[in-house]
Amino acid sequence: MTAADDELFESHRRRLTGLAYRILGSLAEAEDAVQDSFVKWTEADRDVIDNPAAWLTTACTRRCLDLLRAARRTRVDYVGTWLPEPVQTVVDGTPESSLELSASLSTAFLLLLERLSPRERAAYLLHEIFEQPYPEVAAILGVQEAACRKLVSRARAAVGRPAARYTAPLDRQDTLLAAFRGALTSGRTERLAALLSDEIALSADGGGRATAIAQTLRGKAAVLDFMGSLHGYWANYEWRPADINGGRGVLLVAADGTLAAAVTFGFDANGRVDGIYVMRNPDKLARLQAGGTTLS
Repeated sequence: MTAADDELFESHRRRLTGLAYRILGSLAEAEDAVQDSFVKWTEADRDVIDNPAAWLTTACTRRCLDLLRAARRTRVDYVGTWLPEPVQTVVDGTPESSLELSASLSTAFLLLLERLSPRERAAYLLHEIFEQPYPEVAAILGVQEAACRKLVSRARAAVGRPAARYTAPLDRQDTLLAAFRGALTSGRTERLAALLSDEIALSADGGGRATAIAQTLRGKAAVLDFMGSLHGYWANYEWRPADINGGRGVLLVAADGTLAAAVTFGFDANGRVDGIYVMRNPDKLARLQAGGTTLS
């Protein structure tokens, strides 16, 4: 492999990682899939590759599908609630494309994709988010175009344009963070309550490695009672706002420097918070602890 071949792959690495993460919901697995694609790239015959970008996307997507099928079997035995691994994010491009890509990285949207079969998930992401035409998506998945259209149609029916795809303006997200912090540090939840949807749900992922609520809390009363009870428990953590999964989030750091939690939010069509996602699993916090990996 020449230096030019290596540079070509590196020019696609960030995009491939973003695609792989959306398919898998795990940055660790996404990076494994991209690295496996790199190995395959080093062994490929360049003379028969007319379109390197399409070849790399195909190799990465197919590897992701293998990993996703294996991961879903493993998640059957997962302790407590499973949430996607949180990642620090930055999105390039126009404001319109940035908003769309940011929404497609949200924890709420990634959880919604869990409803889909692996091939539906890949087809939907490639066509609806990465704007690949049907013939190219069909070739990537190794199916006929008609079958590809059915995969996307079924996925669109399940995902559509639900609340999970909405992103509140950044100033409203900042207002939310301030109210959330106030509830944690003072135990007073009135300001936070005004920003929550009546259908609010709070989920936490400890993975059996850290203390976390075992099941999702649903409804404003249950969530606010829980938030109020955290006063005095999280009040002494260092508060670090961060851009996580395409939106404003927060990292809570203990006095010894250990990252104790990462919190992200989901919004409904009216800009109210309908999802609070608390990551406590240290395995999934490891990259954020080390400074994070930026996705687009």
